[in-house]
Amino acid sequence: MYHHKHVVVIYPHPDDESFGVAGTATKFHQNGIPVTYLCGTLGEMGRNMGTPLFANRESLPEIRKKELKDACNILHMDVKMLGYRDKTLEFESTDEIAAHLLTYLEDIKPTLVITHYPDYAVHPDHNAMGAAAVKAVGKMDNDVRPELWVQAITNDRHQTLGTPDVNIDTEDVFPTKMEAIKAHRSQAEGMLSRMRESPDFIGEYEEALKRLQFEEFYVWKFND
Repeated sequence: MYHHKHVVVIYPHPDDESFGVAGTATKFHQNGIPVTYLCGTLGEMGRNMGTPLFANRESLPEIRKKELKDACNILHMDVKMLGYRDKTLEFESTDEIAAHLLTYLEDIKPTLVITHYPDYAVHPDHNAMGAAAVKAVGKMDNDVRPELWVQAITNDRHQTLGTPDVNIDTEDVFPTKMEAIKAHRSQAEGMLSRMRESPDFIGEYEEALKRLQFEEFYVWKFND
């Protein structure tokens, strides 16, 4: 995987990059491969306002923006904010989002794009952004088209899609992944608090590692 020249990650929300691809991105950075994150929204319609509460509906967009920048600094990811509204991507034109993404891809010229697996990514925004990213990459000519990895996160993904093509063990870089997750304070503290309440709780780091150690992807195959 370290033959790549530039990686572009396309997800809709602040924190998707930290939970989904932080370990993989860290490994690319350690091998001198730049990673750019195209983040669709600011997650401004989210219900998590911190635990204990420190945000409100008015302050949340700026807080989420700062958290995103902090996490991307930790991960050495160059972040581009696309300006879509949270929880509305499913109502946007897939063609128009794809055309928007394509302007970035044609400029950056990545050799690898990572996004969500359409229809297997749990959240409507995830599915919509994944579908647009697949369409954008599909519009590129064969000779410049980057490899495309798609991340499925449904519970039945292995039963319905089979074994992932790429499975990356992030244990050696997990402290960095954990630091990036914690940068998203308004979202992460609630999750970590619930984790501590589990009767089987064995420790914050250990619990997170148990759940998030492996990052797996399917390689998308275009028919043309």
